[in-house]
This record gives sequence, C-alpha cells and structure tokens, in this order.
Amino acid sequence: MTRRWLQPLGRALARYLSQPLPHYAPAATSSPAALLATLQPADVLLVEGNTRVSTAIKYLTQSTWSHAALYVGDVLVDHHNWENPPVLVEVDMVHGCQAVPLSKYAAFHTRICRPVGLSEQDRRRVVDYAIARLGQAYDLKNLLDLARYLLPVLPVPSRFRRQMLSLGSGEPTKAICSTLIAQAFQAVGYPILPRVIRRRNGSSRSEKDCYTSRHPSLYTPRDFDISPYFQVVKPTLELGFDYRGLQWERAEEDRREAMESPADGSPLKKGVEPRGA
Repeated sequence: MTRRWLQPLGRALARYLSQPLPHYAPAATSSPAALLATLQPADVLLVEGNTRVSTAIKYLTQSTWSHAALYVGDVLVDHHNWENPPVLVEVDMVHGCQAVPLSKYAAFHTRICRPVGLSEQDRRRVVDYAIARLGQAYDLKNLLDLARYLLPVLPVPSRFRRQMLSLGSGEPTKAICSTLIAQAFQAVGYPILPRVIRRRNGSSRSEKDCYTSRHPSLYTPRDFDISPYFQVVKPTLELGFDYRGLQWERAEEDRREAMESPADGSPLKKGVEPRGA
C-alpha cells in the first residue's frame, strides 16, 4: 500500500520540481555548433539548470552545476533523427534514463569535462555502460529527500552537504544523473574523486598511494569540474580564438572619446592636461 501511494506522489513531485523557475535563465556560453564540434565520446557535459530542483542541488553542492550528462557520440543516430540526433545520455527525474539531443541545452550555461588519458576501448565501454541503462527509472526516493531542501532558508553545515546527496534507494534499476555517470567510469577503473590513503610499501620504509572509490551516490555534477583527472574544455578556445578578430559595435569615434575623457567622466578641456599627467 505504501509503495502504491508513494509512486503517484513521487511522479507529481517530479513534475513540480522539474519546472523552470520564473525570471531565471542561464546564459549560454557556447553555441550548439561549437559544443558539437568539441565534444568527444565519454565527455561529461555539466549544465547550470533553471528548475526548482536545481536550486537545491546547487545550494547543497555550493556549485554552479546542477546536472550532468554523458556525451555518447553518434552511436544512436539513425535516419529518423539525423537532423537533431540524441547524443547525450542523462537521467531525468520525469523520464528516467534517456538519450537527448544537444539542442536541449542550447540556451544553457554548460561546461565540458574530459577524462584525460582514457583509452579508446574504455571510452567505448563507458558509453556502452550508459546506453545499456536507457529506460531505467529515476530514483523517486531521491525526490522526497531533495524536496526537504527547497525551503527558503535551510542552513546546512558544509560537512553534511555531500552526505545529504547520498540519497536514493540503491536499487540497480534506478539512478540519478551523477550516479549513473560515476558508475560508468568506475566500471573501467577511471577515478573521479577517490579517497587517497598512504600505506607502507611492503617491508620498506617508502609509502605508496592507495585509492578507494567513493560510493556512486556520493558524486555530484560539481565533482567532475573539480576532479584533477578531468580536463575543463572550452569550445571557444579549442576552435581557435583570436580577440583581434572580434567585431565590436562601438563606433570608432566613441572609442576615441572614451580614451580622451578623464576617469571621472567630465569633459576634457583643450590645452589643459589631466592631473597626474
């Protein structure tokens, strides 16, 4: 009986939390064309969300990023969707694990995080891992927990914020956005933010680093940004940026006038040098 009551409640809450906030629109920092030309399979695309649940995630993680998706390339492209192909695998609280086109986030602030040194074989394995889970449901228990943190004022000590995101039922058929991506990378032994423990190297006095994986539910979108093993890739710079080629709208005479005017904005009299000249 309890589960029958929670399922419709969870779905209704999911629809409510996934609605965009009024008067809030993240600014896109990369065009869809630039993103598509830069992304590589197994790249993680971070998104600054504009929904109600994004507010809770950004608050708890003290980060700009509230959502993460995995770029899988053109493996899902066919003749039905070649104009707007699904190239991202993500977990959405309403639709579960799904493939979506890059155009979904055309108007959003995004960031590319690229695993460094990942072999082509392991890239395919990460992509295949995510694709194999298409259709899985979102963890509805996560929604009930996250809803508690949508109050206007809720002071949460920083040491507890990560634990608060360790939510969910832990069932293998349910996942949240960061959890699924973390599981995909852990499946090939690629680190995100592992715990590092110093241990003595056998009988010698030297020490070595031993790595311990965190539970996948503890990972957040922010972790891919701050991970020392993921490179932040900016499409504008990757595609070749030269500031000298920018076309500014300000007219040349306005530029000269601005350069000749004093710092306080008062008009400069002829024959009178500004103070400090």
